[in-house]
Amino acid sequence: MENHRTIKQYGSHELIIKKSRFICTLARTETEDEAQTFIERIKKEHWKATHNCSAYLINGQTLIQRASDDGEPSGTAGVPILEVLKKQKLQNVTAVVTRYFGGIKLGAGGLIRAYGKATSGALLEVGIVEKQLHQFISLSVSYPVSGKLQNILEESKYMVHSVDYTDVVSFHCVIPVQETEYFKEEATNWTNGNVTFQNGKQAWIEVPVEN
Repeated sequence: MENHRTIKQYGSHELIIKKSRFICTLARTETEDEAQTFIERIKKEHWKATHNCSAYLINGQTLIQRASDDGEPSGTAGVPILEVLKKQKLQNVTAVVTRYFGGIKLGAGGLIRAYGKATSGALLEVGIVEKQLHQFISLSVSYPVSGKLQNILEESKYMVHSVDYTDVVSFHCVIPVQETEYFKEEATNWTNGNVTFQNGKQAWIEVPVEN
């Protein structure tokens, strides 16, 4: 899987439009089964609601996207929810917008705006992150070289996870996968070639995305 955006955490957001309550609840869902299970749970939780409209984007071997109007006029609920998720380039996310009807009809345009606004508000509430694949790389240098390297690393954009002091000094760094070769070239230049590298495991790290 490539780097991708998803929500930071589970959460919900509520707004009232012309006496109707719109509650958008968001969750991370890694499979379509998880998405369906989450939708059913929200439906049971809000079983007295007029509608529980939903949409999800699941990226596995293929990209799956679904939308449900749950009784609202066709195209006025599920699709607007889905479009907000797609606009933010999210994956593995399910949104359910629960509506408690307040007695005033909104019309097709009003419904589209309301369901989209509820979803956008919920995304602002819970936050968005980008899951980036990182490589753990250990840089081992002699003690005379370590001071200079430490200063450079502290001032650089790269993340130092930990440092070990044995017969050599090893800086354990976490580098975006696509930058690993460039990082090694830079470290080689910083130390005049007096460095050895060892690749460790890879890990997904979540980086906040500014809305």
